[in-house]
Amino acid sequence: MYGVIGTAVVVGIISVWLIKKFNIRTIHGEKIAFHPKKFNKGQIYGGLIFGLGWALTGACPGPLFAQIGTGALVVAVVLLSAIAGTWTYGYFREKLPH
Repeated sequence: MYGVIGTAVVVGIISVWLIKKFNIRTIHGEKIAFHPKKFNKGQIYGGLIFGLGWALTGACPGPLFAQIGTGALVVAVVLLSAIAGTWTYGYFREKLPH
């Protein structure tokens, strides 16, 4: 998994560098603009909660359905928890600090 994520980071860094260096445009000729992102401490909390859930369950969110399909029905609890967490975030999103 580290290899996949690490490779994605390296490819992303090289791609952004090439886009900026050679002023590469989209296939429709539009300029590609990169905008700085505002840091929010909620990103740290969200990442920790997401990572903790991933570590505790041993289940990456992507293949949850495949794991259930192979008969690992206990993963359904993980799926339902992910759905509940997403719903909870959506419900409280407007009330959270920006």
